[in-house]
Amino acid sequence: MELSGARILLESLVREGVEVIFGFPGGAVIDIYHQIPNYPIKHILVRHEQGAIHAADGYARAKGRTGVCLVTSGPGATNAVTGIATAYMDSIPVVIFTGQVPTALIGNDAFQEVDIVGITRPCTKHNYLVKDVAKLAHTIKEAFFLAASGRPGPVLVDLPKDVMQAVCEYAYPKKISMRSYNPHYEPNPRQVKKVAELIRQAKAPLLYAGGGVISSNAHKELVWLAQNFRIPVTATLMGLGCFPAHDPLWLGMLGMHGTFAANHAISNCDLLLAVGARFDDRVTGKISHFAQKAQIVHIDIDPTSIQKNVPVQVPIVADCRLFLMALKKELEICVSEKTCPPQSDRWIDQIVEWKAKHPRRYTPSDTLIKPQFVIEVMNKLTKGRAIITTEVGQNQMWAAQFYDFAEPRTILTSGGLGTMGYGFPAAIGAQMAFPDKLVIDVAGDGSIQMNIQEMATAVCYGLPVKIVILNNGYLGMVRQWQELFYAKNYCATCLDASPDFVKLAEAYGAAGYRITDPAKVESTLKKAFANGKTTIVDIAIDPEENVYPMVPAGKSLTEMILV
Repeated sequence: MELSGARILLESLVREGVEVIFGFPGGAVIDIYHQIPNYPIKHILVRHEQGAIHAADGYARAKGRTGVCLVTSGPGATNAVTGIATAYMDSIPVVIFTGQVPTALIGNDAFQEVDIVGITRPCTKHNYLVKDVAKLAHTIKEAFFLAASGRPGPVLVDLPKDVMQAVCEYAYPKKISMRSYNPHYEPNPRQVKKVAELIRQAKAPLLYAGGGVISSNAHKELVWLAQNFRIPVTATLMGLGCFPAHDPLWLGMLGMHGTFAANHAISNCDLLLAVGARFDDRVTGKISHFAQKAQIVHIDIDPTSIQKNVPVQVPIVADCRLFLMALKKELEICVSEKTCPPQSDRWIDQIVEWKAKHPRRYTPSDTLIKPQFVIEVMNKLTKGRAIITTEVGQNQMWAAQFYDFAEPRTILTSGGLGTMGYGFPAAIGAQMAFPDKLVIDVAGDGSIQMNIQEMATAVCYGLPVKIVILNNGYLGMVRQWQELFYAKNYCATCLDASPDFVKLAEAYGAAGYRITDPAKVESTLKKAFANGKTTIVDIAIDPEENVYPMVPAGKSLTEMILV
């Protein structure tokens, strides 16, 4: 069967089970767009290429499948770079197809030409420039294999216009084998036995879970280990949802804005089981003071992440779920026979004491709307079951601290890159993945304006995404740092000319609500969540409310600024 490059691309996407593409057309990809109506793939027209890549990223995180976006050459490709870097930092499987000028013009500074392969080499897992249509199908198969295997990540495929027009015989590979790429999934049995013995001996163990637990679908095994051995659990921002927040063993998030209990637990444990986490600087604080009393076990699919930031005593290169399954098999005999020594009551009592001494808290007000209160009301109305996306800044941290995530893949947020403008297009992607679920973007009045044009996308496709704007009139997190460490010099952080978000929502054909009274928060949110429309809820919060606890830069996790 002879097909054009454009048809080979779309046939291959169908073979990969792709249901949705997020994209924006242009001259270099017009041949692909000419063929899209002939295929059972839904194309979502975004209003900016950054929106396309974030939407594909949000789809991937929520669905647990590889997201796909399609953009044109030149500025279309460069507009996607921030989103590509966002997916790369958070290990999200996305395949990005970019248009390119005809092969004969590459390197000639042709109209809308850019070396997107060179530009994205540092922020993709791999990328390709396809110069021969005969190699296109194999390249696409390889791209999807790379994106989803091992440590997931974005893969870019650059498609010259003449390659999309060229014709060749089509055959799609059934499987891919790459001599230079063989991720190691199975744990070393001796290391598994060693970890099992460490758990049996530990008096003060702690589980520290990262995004790898989510991406490997290892949450059930993690819960089994924690509950059967009474091991407290903390998680990174990317790991939230891997352990139910209502469980007494849950300590909350750790790190710069982590809970008192989590940060003190990691500083006093004698065994730290780090599962699918990378010891990010926002987690460790001052590295020389991090988990000083603990033997550290680090399980990660990526060998380059182990021993990278923190020295560990037991390194294990493996898939998180396969490791936890092997560990369960090693431990379940003593669990069933009740021969394993129970974890120290003293350690559990200490955890309870830390929780009671400094619970998550804020100062309530009858006149000012506290952002923490808004998140608590959201949590009450949704019972922790909504898909929450966030922008970046104070809104992100308040959502992480005060929303009780009960399930994995229910918080979608830019952790590694910290990309303002991520949350709304990611919510669009999540809503496409789950049309019947409630999807809420927790935003700030600064960050929501980064990709506000995607209101048109949400309204056009009838997506009932809810945007809850915690409006304090500032770039809040930067203002907080200026207040605490820069003598309250609020340079360039006051947002004096933000739009009327309710009128803006109405201008796009969406619903808009404004809340200025704490007594109206619950009733208005309830109405907004039930209206079946794309909705902005603009909430005037206390303009100088800060995110606490907070570990200042360069300090240890126990040197926290509390409320």
